[in-house]
Amino acid sequence: MAAIPLVSMLEGQAGAAAAAVPEVKLTWLEGRPGTSAVSTWGTPWPKGAVPEDQSFALADGTPVQSWPLAYWPDGSLKWTAHAIAADTPAESYTLTAGTPAAPARPVTVKDEKNYVDVDTGVIRARIRKDGKELISQIWRGDVEIARKGHLVNLKQDKIDEDEESTTVLDRYESDIGKVTVEQSGPVRAVVRIEGRHTGKKGRSWLPFTVRLYFYAGAESIRMTHTFVYDRDGRHDFIAGLGVRFRVPMRDATYDRHVRFVGEGHGMLAEAVKGITGLRRDPGAAVRAAQIASAKLPDPATWDQRVTTRLQYIPEWGDYSLSQLSSEGFTLRKRTKKGHGWIPVDQGRRASGLGYVGGVGGGLAFGLRDFWQRHPTQLDVRGAHTEEAEVTVWLWSPEAGPMDLRFYHDGMGQDTYPEQLQGLEITYEDYEPGFGTPYGIARTSELMFWALAGTPSAERLGAMADQVRTPPQLINPVGHLVAAKVFGGLFAPVDRSHPVKKQIEDHLDFQFAFYQAQVEERHWYGFWDYGDIMHSYDEDRKVWRYDVGGYAWDNSELSPDLWLWYQYLRTGRADVYRLAEAMTRHTGEVDVYHIGPWKGLGTRHGVQHWADSAKQQRISTAIYRRFHYYLTADERTGDLLHEVADSEKTFLVLDPIRKIRTEPYTPDPKALAIGLGTSWSGLAAGWFTEWERNGPLAEQCKRNLLGTMESIAALPNGFIQGEALYNMETGRYAPDTAKVSVSHLSAMFGLVEICAELIDAIDMPAFEQKWLQYCRLYNATRAEQTAEVGKHFGNLILKQGHTRLDAYAAVRLKDDKYAARAWQIFLKPPEAWEYAHTRDWSAQKVDSTLNPSSHAPWISTNSTALFGLAAIQNLALIGDKLPAA
Repeated sequence: MAAIPLVSMLEGQAGAAAAAVPEVKLTWLEGRPGTSAVSTWGTPWPKGAVPEDQSFALADGTPVQSWPLAYWPDGSLKWTAHAIAADTPAESYTLTAGTPAAPARPVTVKDEKNYVDVDTGVIRARIRKDGKELISQIWRGDVEIARKGHLVNLKQDKIDEDEESTTVLDRYESDIGKVTVEQSGPVRAVVRIEGRHTGKKGRSWLPFTVRLYFYAGAESIRMTHTFVYDRDGRHDFIAGLGVRFRVPMRDATYDRHVRFVGEGHGMLAEAVKGITGLRRDPGAAVRAAQIASAKLPDPATWDQRVTTRLQYIPEWGDYSLSQLSSEGFTLRKRTKKGHGWIPVDQGRRASGLGYVGGVGGGLAFGLRDFWQRHPTQLDVRGAHTEEAEVTVWLWSPEAGPMDLRFYHDGMGQDTYPEQLQGLEITYEDYEPGFGTPYGIARTSELMFWALAGTPSAERLGAMADQVRTPPQLINPVGHLVAAKVFGGLFAPVDRSHPVKKQIEDHLDFQFAFYQAQVEERHWYGFWDYGDIMHSYDEDRKVWRYDVGGYAWDNSELSPDLWLWYQYLRTGRADVYRLAEAMTRHTGEVDVYHIGPWKGLGTRHGVQHWADSAKQQRISTAIYRRFHYYLTADERTGDLLHEVADSEKTFLVLDPIRKIRTEPYTPDPKALAIGLGTSWSGLAAGWFTEWERNGPLAEQCKRNLLGTMESIAALPNGFIQGEALYNMETGRYAPDTAKVSVSHLSAMFGLVEICAELIDAIDMPAFEQKWLQYCRLYNATRAEQTAEVGKHFGNLILKQGHTRLDAYAAVRLKDDKYAARAWQIFLKPPEAWEYAHTRDWSAQKVDSTLNPSSHAPWISTNSTALFGLAAIQNLALIGDKLPAA
């Protein structure tokens, strides 16, 4: 998807090009990197401002590679992606129209019959098109630094339930099925590898997608590793999952070194054969050389009492650093297999970076979110032999098997009535066979450096920083606002008015609260990191981690949107990183990627896959688009494409099957698809595929425009609640007037996607029906009845819906809706919503930011909706605030 050509996705040409393409000053998210850095980012453009064939340059002459990400309906560029590789990064860069400078050492790709060779100008890698080796060799110059790079997986058939039980582990390795060159330079090259893990008997499982990223002049390779779990959780357990390389060891063992970076820049720095601390001193110059990782002088020049006894000094060939929880790692070593392990050290949170090699070259290896994604591990084996083995374990074999079994036996909930009763008490929507992890996925990010020699401590520390926090170039807030992307529903932070200041302070507090809760409640772990909890238990003073649908949030009521919009308007790095982690989690773990429910997500629960409600509102593309367009991340692009035709899931699963009162059979020509959470998810997927000019662009364009037109033709538009969709025509069927409004319909991206569609597509009838919904939700019962013949019933979440009032005020130029928006926002009818307007800054328990004495408001639901309403109200009607 990333390498699509610079052509319009729509008929016709772009409108007349603007007089000048806007210049954009780019800065680093966390400040200028102190060492060489690579970065890929996306930049938005106002509608009609940039022609489809525009080329780009950086004003200072830094080489840049550019490609399109999305187009406006007039054919002009909406988002472009750019990549740089800087030996000495500048404080900022200015992106402008022009011809880009060519890199001094461009990355080149040779796509041969059996392999792909990639050369960055510093290192070369050979990628095989079949077999188990993803990267068969990595050279630096003429020196082979690493070889036989492949995936490794340990599998066991069952989980031992008692101390006497023993389980046999089976070893599986990567089996390549397809290799695709997605980009070929000159600044950035991307190679995609797809396959499965295969065992000795030909059995295979765990489909994977690996992407390798190469940059001009770089000595590193970035890897993204995605696997899909293709079992039901009751059999076949992952006991280890990692990436493995062999590293040739040519130097004398006293010139070979092993490094692990712990917390901060603290590290283990040892030689395989140490010559310091001995009973006899080889000489100060010799000791100093080993400490400096330099080549030692000829042993003939040492104190001969050491030289003649070198064979009696142990060679430490094996090292392991294990991070089995977020709160501790251990480091140990041994001489070789079959001999005892010696404890080396312990610490809290390792960086995830290691190195093995010598003065003639070596391999550094790192895993992002190392302690956050525990249990993880870094292994070095055989460093004393001619070939060391390095394994970066995404799941440590020391942690025991990955247990994805459902957490209870159903408790007799065999029928829909019984399941609805369970929903009444634990808020869990259970159904036999639905709490399956079959089809969930996880993506990890790794880095490998092919180095000319053992790096200094300072250099290793800088590399560890880049593993923890990859350098990211960003656009200024002003440009993001001016481009009017994502519906134009955000504006820069403004504290110029007392009420604005109060709202901004609340937004800051609520973000700080959740940021602190991630740490205080240890919301970490391989499958959990990136998510937050749904609701708080005021009595136990804990989050309801074990109470049905109150546990993990799984995007319930759009915390993803809250965080991303808050980043867009603030430019804050801490907000960005929390939103990024949430996107990586919710887009992978909470959504099915294969199987009958592919394209659907799972409602909130004790396990991310436990609830039987499989829904568009969780898998919606509206949550992932931010990360994709800001970073051009190809894996996130895959997720967006996956949901481009997810309407097919309605043929196999009726989302409201348990509460239907009339017979219903899914029919491709008459699918009952709701106009709220279901249509918003479909529309976001269709629109994104269309504007990206993806493989399904024309089909998605038809579906999107067809449903917009047919919703507009319904007597009560969105207020109808549901209509029959025809997959063959991409349209809803005509219907009689109905009234069916849910407080959830507009809370999972419907507001945001409608704002984008109305801005991008000229369809007044659709806008009219959306504005009708916006006007009437918070209206009186009498007003609702007068217009559509029936009132909407007892609705909640009115504070969150004030952004609909604000939108109506702007589009209709009617201040009465602005006044109503602020009135309900500042003094909502529900007490737990009103709690958000209070000053929580002084509320602490045990010195932590935890206002648990007022726990009813502590839920992701209320927080996310307050945040979205505050952000969008300030952007839309911030100039119509009530008196302080």
